[in-house]
Amino acid sequence: MVRIGKICILEVVKFTEQGAYLDGGPYGEILLPQKYVPENCKEEDEVEVFISFDSEDRIVATSVMPTVMVGQFGRLKVVEVNRIGAFLDWGLPKNLLVPFREQKMKMEEGKSYVVHVYVDDKSGRIVASSKILRFIDSDTSDYSEGDEVELLIASKSDIGYTAIINGAHQGVLYHNELFKKIKIGDKLNGFIKKKREDGKIDLSLEKQGYTKIDTMLDPIIQKLKLSNGFLPLNDKTDPDTIKQELGMSKKTFKKAIGALYKEKQIIITPEGIKLAEG
Repeated sequence: MVRIGKICILEVVKFTEQGAYLDGGPYGEILLPQKYVPENCKEEDEVEVFISFDSEDRIVATSVMPTVMVGQFGRLKVVEVNRIGAFLDWGLPKNLLVPFREQKMKMEEGKSYVVHVYVDDKSGRIVASSKILRFIDSDTSDYSEGDEVELLIASKSDIGYTAIINGAHQGVLYHNELFKKIKIGDKLNGFIKKKREDGKIDLSLEKQGYTKIDTMLDPIIQKLKLSNGFLPLNDKTDPDTIKQELGMSKKTFKKAIGALYKEKQIIITPEGIKLAEG
């Protein structure tokens, strides 16, 4: 089955000087240019290709896979702006168009933006849009609090960062709950912290509850080992200092050192914490 802007597995119909022609079903025979034809490929073989358009807007196949495909979100760089719109580098010879009407803000050459790639209903062409909210799925019923998810950081606001969840939904990471630097375009794992009554989702980069504390024990031990067994940190230390040194909140730090103390791995002193001997 041929899907524009997607990876497809198609059968080789014939060969010419231009390359291999593939069975495109309702689209007819689709050219896979000679430079992309696999070695020892023969008629009736099936090949994995990406279906897009060439510089003359003809349907064409390629073995080169783009950075972002139709139906996906991604952060791409603007390589040209002209009277038609902005063109993004998505890893293919023909750059990806963002029409002016699909630009949330006027795009500038050399800058990168998070966009959604789709097939335009009117022209049938593959295009992108930075107006990503209209492509977000509002049905979040499949998520439960504590679920681990994949995140794409999409935008920044006064309260935090908006992230795209599993390539389909939207959530928020709040500034006061972030203990490491992130930036727009980052892809990372996170967790569903809370599903609000209005349908919105609060996110976290850390597991909640005691399981989160478990993940913080080893980094503290490793930091102690790298610091000759002592860190000038305890429950009286300024939260910003703890965040800078260990990348965690003071609340998490206090719970973690409490757990380590109970396990007799550390000693807590007025000056800080140190590894227990033996």
